[in-house]
Amino acid sequence: MTEKVVFSGIQPSGNLHIGNYLGAVRHWVKNQDSGMNIFCIVDMHAITVEQKSEELREATIKTAALLIAAGIDPEKSLFFIQSHNPDHANLAWILNTVISMGEMKRMTQYKEKAENRDFVSVGLFDYPALMAADILLYGTTEVPVGEDQRQHVELARDAAQRFNSRFGETFVLPKAMISKAGGRVMSLADPTKKMSKSDPNQRATVNLLDSEEEIRKKILSAVTDSDGEIIHRQDKPGIANLIEIYSELEQVSTGEVEKKFAGQSYRELKEATAETIIEALVPIQKRYGEVRKGGKLEKILGDGARRAREISGKKLAEVYDKIGFILP
Repeated sequence: MTEKVVFSGIQPSGNLHIGNYLGAVRHWVKNQDSGMNIFCIVDMHAITVEQKSEELREATIKTAALLIAAGIDPEKSLFFIQSHNPDHANLAWILNTVISMGEMKRMTQYKEKAENRDFVSVGLFDYPALMAADILLYGTTEVPVGEDQRQHVELARDAAQRFNSRFGETFVLPKAMISKAGGRVMSLADPTKKMSKSDPNQRATVNLLDSEEEIRKKILSAVTDSDGEIIHRQDKPGIANLIEIYSELEQVSTGEVEKKFAGQSYRELKEATAETIIEALVPIQKRYGEVRKGGKLEKILGDGARRAREISGKKLAEVYDKIGFILP
């Protein structure tokens, strides 16, 4: 039976938000004792759109520190930065030869990201091949992703099958694992849209490093409606969003939240939600400060990169041999 190997990639956005935490990071932390878990900060994917070098460096370090502060344990899991392992780029180039132009053109995320851009890089078009390499290098069996990334995992699976049929059994076929609980926290300013770090409205997003005062202000100013009924319903997206955030953090059902706040005001729900968020984030913020001191993070990332190369190097050597490259 194939060992369970879970690969999770996250772009270096710097300050992660509560949606990242509830939709992904918290589940990563919880599942670390199940199989082999790999967490990769995908800075090579980040440069498929223009980045300022100093901002990218700081964002990468900040993201790494936040993930560890949130509970990613380098003793239990493999944790590293993508660009620290050149095997990812090398395998991506090879996978380009088993992925068709037609498959790449059908990637909906490329179309969305390329829209309204004056300059679209080849890297943006081709990044699904790099994502496939990320996944296939480690014998990944499961990839936790949002629904918008399912197509990329399916492409990785198709590329693996095609390579295997041409060159013999080489890659494990990965499966996309779509999280249903806590997977979609919405904007506080426009609850019909997903919470996003790129939202120009600073009150739309609760970041993991926000102060207690900032969190309270953002939650209290969250867009709701005027009927005053605290109920989880599709036509009440603002209230539904607050109920879901509260239910996820308190680990209770949305129905229980409705009962708890029955007859109360929207302000009371907002105040309670803000306090619940603060209670969850203060310990993470404290650990974040500790992680960034005294070279701890640099050692963790160096050790992770070495471990990653030990695993991926064997797979890449196997691939090189099968396609006819001369091994050094």
